[in-house]
Amino acid sequence: MNMKRLAIGSIAGLVAVYIVGFVFWQLVFADFFAANAGSAEGVNRETPIIWAVGLGSLFYAALVTLMLEARGGTASIVDGIKGGALVGLLLWGTSDFILFGYMNLSNLTATIADTVLEAVRGGIAGGAIAAVLSKVGD
Repeated sequence: MNMKRLAIGSIAGLVAVYIVGFVFWQLVFADFFAANAGSAEGVNRETPIIWAVGLGSLFYAALVTLMLEARGGTASIVDGIKGGALVGLLLWGTSDFILFGYMNLSNLTATIADTVLEAVRGGIAGGAIAAVLSKVGD
């Protein structure tokens, strides 16, 4: 594993994951998720802890980068989109459905929508990571 490529890919992915996450969950789909929340109260922070969101986004981007790098060779942008979407689907499908099973944070509609949107976000991040890593040497 080339640490330089992991670091560069993770930083590029962090930017994509963070921006797409903000657009999806704070702007475009905020009302949808509010309307499909479960009965749990007080679970959303009034003011997000930005460093924690950033760190989580970095971990997400590092996971996508590791997956792309583990394939060997330089992934194309299409490979990055497909791989990132698969990581997003599997990662967030796991957490969304387990949380749905144990907690009353959202209804099934929001659980499915979040999983699908995370696949899209993962795909965008994967494409961005692949595009950046195609410009980086070993």
